[in-house]
Amino acid sequence: MILNISGRTDIVNHYPDWLFRRFEEGYVLSRNSLFPNSVTRYELTPDKIDCLIFGSKNYTPVIDRISEIAARFNTYFYYTITAYGKDIEPGVPDIDASINTLLKLSEIVGFQRIAWRYDPVLLTKDYTVKRHFETFEYMARRLAGHIDRCIFSFVEMYKKHETNLPELIPLKIGEPDEIARGLGKISGKYGVTLQTCGSDENYARYGIITSSCVTLDILGRSNCLQFRNLKHRGFRKGCHCIESRDIGALNSCLNGCKYCYANKNAQLPRENYKLHDKDSPLLIGHLKPTDRLQQGAQRTFLMHEKDSI
Repeated sequence: MILNISGRTDIVNHYPDWLFRRFEEGYVLSRNSLFPNSVTRYELTPDKIDCLIFGSKNYTPVIDRISEIAARFNTYFYYTITAYGKDIEPGVPDIDASINTLLKLSEIVGFQRIAWRYDPVLLTKDYTVKRHFETFEYMARRLAGHIDRCIFSFVEMYKKHETNLPELIPLKIGEPDEIARGLGKISGKYGVTLQTCGSDENYARYGIITSSCVTLDILGRSNCLQFRNLKHRGFRKGCHCIESRDIGALNSCLNGCKYCYANKNAQLPRENYKLHDKDSPLLIGHLKPTDRLQQGAQRTFLMHEKDSI
């Protein structure tokens, strides 16, 4: 199985002690976001997990200890660094601090296991197309040679953006193509592999790969693994990622990003954080008497010798 740490919340940035405690004890519990009384247990051992995928906007809290996990497991790291400041991402370090941390992470785990996420791309009166190009080029110049690839996407227009992100300017016809062309030109200049995320739009004419973020090809090549040829079902329209299990929880991320889809509002994560116990096997709260606990199916995606015969 592929285990995600985490698409629902930034565990690395805000729950590092809990994360390492879970690996020390060798298991984790995950509450179903749709059916809250359903809790699944996953074993955190190399024989049960094909690959761990990490997603974060700040690896500083784990940088001194991440080798404890990376030395035991196959891993791949998604590091989001965008053009935005505290006005859009209040709980995220500034660009230079983030770049410096990524460079340290690359030294520890290897560039082939790190994807830089430049997403979502959104426009406001301050974050113009020109500013995106200038910032992206600065980042690409510094990160070239230290990452496996760069992944970008355009912001999804959720209804709650009207309240959480009123300064958002919807992309006009032709602007996505203009932005893709510019990013493709810059990435090509610095030898950075650029690909799309969650989009069926083909920008191959700009040197951009149409791919999903988490594929068995990416994970396999980066970790010298051979996976079976399995269908990538994705998680939403336009997504074609491989199936994974997430140990995070919705409404628990303290990054405060205005474009966030995983938090209902800014207050809920702060309330839920008060329920966090680093010694609990659940990220938020504890197991309840009314909960239905089940063992998660942790089937391998790896190709065995008999599969190749």
